[in-house]
Amino acid sequence: MRKLWVIVLIVMAGACKSGSSLTTSPSDFENYREDLSGTLPQYPDYKSEMAQLPALPAPESPQAIDEQLKELARQKYERNTSEPYFNGYRILIYSGLDRDLAFKTQEELTEAMPDINPEIQYEQPRYLVKVGRYGHKIEALKLLYDIKSVFPTARIVRDRIQRKDFTLPSQTNDAEGEN
Repeated sequence: MRKLWVIVLIVMAGACKSGSSLTTSPSDFENYREDLSGTLPQYPDYKSEMAQLPALPAPESPQAIDEQLKELARQKYERNTSEPYFNGYRILIYSGLDRDLAFKTQEELTEAMPDINPEIQYEQPRYLVKVGRYGHKIEALKLLYDIKSVFPTARIVRDRIQRKDFTLPSQTNDAEGEN
């Protein structure tokens, strides 16, 4: 057993000693060149590839594109006006259970700002006093800042708004439908 330990110790000591010196000088690397051309991706020449592409057809005239845009705008307008409601924004002045307070708030707003027409809505169990019809929130901000001086709790809310000019076919007045 003792011989085995001696042999292992000699082998380990011999393995630790290196045969040559690892110290190198900068002059050892003067002639070093590394060729990576075999591993780099190859890309085709851009100019020669562009020259080989077929010629593009002549662009459409701006008038033709304008006509297409007008047609798309007309279709969008017809689709939008055929719907009785649109999603928009209103300014909520009052929301509460007290009916008398809702009417009082409406009167106060009409006195403070006569050019504004507030509407009262009843959504069970609360009364809402709302102002305006806006497609975008930013449109309502100017009026909101004016109203906040009188009603500091006013805020902008999303609402489903009926179009002013829209009437359902069942809403038209005809003599036969009246009782």
